[in-house]
Amino acid sequence: MKIYVASSWRNALQPGIVQVLRRCGHEVYDFRAPAPGVTGFSWSEIDPNWRHWTPRLYREALEHPVAQRGHKHDIEALKSCDACVLVLPSGHSSSWELGYAMASGKRAAVVMLEPMEPELMYRGAEILASMDDVFDAFGEPKLGESAA
Repeated sequence: MKIYVASSWRNALQPGIVQVLRRCGHEVYDFRAPAPGVTGFSWSEIDPNWRHWTPRLYREALEHPVAQRGHKHDIEALKSCDACVLVLPSGHSSSWELGYAMASGKRAAVVMLEPMEPELMYRGAEILASMDDVFDAFGEPKLGESAA
């Protein structure tokens, strides 16, 4: 199964979930390394002062080649996946990605390993509240296989 893992750069669980799903035998998209030799998108590649942009500067930055490349990697992977797994806590983009996947009829799951603010729009997604839930949903890791 092709799985798109959506989360935040600040989420320390995200790399582990990517690795576990790969060990379960799935093809997993990792926004931190979207293609061989390619690092994930960062606003700081466009402007180190990005946190202080006005709405107009933000709108202009969306047209920057770096933003276009990052969006292309992510949206192509999202369109071609069979399932989207949102790892909480996350940000705006990852919630949008889960919603896009759900609206496209793809399987959706939310990994919520600690209490979080409830979100009504996660209704319809599988809520995975433990690693056992993750394994029940996506299979057990295969011993001796690398997490490529």
